Amino acid sequence: MPWGYWLPRLFAGVDIRTLGSGNTGATNVWRTLGFKLGLGVAVLDIAKGAVAALLGRWLGNDLIAVLAGCAAMAGHWRPLFMGFQRGGKIVATTGGVGLAVAPLATLSAAAVWIVVFLVTRYASLASMISAATLPLFALLFDASWPVFAFTTGGALAIVLLHRGNIARLAHGQESKMRLRRSPGPRPPRAANP
Repeated sequence: MPWGYWLPRLFAGVDIRTLGSGNTGATNVWRTLGFKLGLGVAVLDIAKGAVAALLGRWLGNDLIAVLAGCAAMAGHWRPLFMGFQRGGKIVATTGGVGLAVAPLATLSAAAVWIVVFLVTRYASLASMISAATLPLFALLFDASWPVFAFTTGGALAIVLLHRGNIARLAHGQESKMRLRRSPGPRPPRAANP
């Protein structure tokens, strides 16, 4: 379920795909509609990944859990309910899967996200750096091979999905996040891959 699409429609009466970056992820919702709605989307996206992976683990083992979690991530990136159009960049959903299959590694990577975000105010940079640390923490906490493969693949996917952000960071054009509520929805960007 693309929560970043439905919650803004229900609570703000807007199609989030017409605002900001056009993504249905928590960061775009936070940036354009405020922290509370963005946090709600993030929590539901985390839950989506965690429930899928926990169901997979209940039905089988780490491999089944990872496969179920990857299905939730793919569904977040290209939601069926939106005709496989662009969804979110899978950061929160990957975190949910990680909490189910590698909780200590994921909580450690989340701490990295918080530190990088508080220092830089770039959600994209925090997401990519914390994703890059996830496989390292998985190794440190002795994850099984399916979980290590998941953390490595998830990290690569997150970085690839942020390639437009990487270009904007390199050119000094990436927007910093505000911790205070903005006066209203921001207009869409001219072009965002």
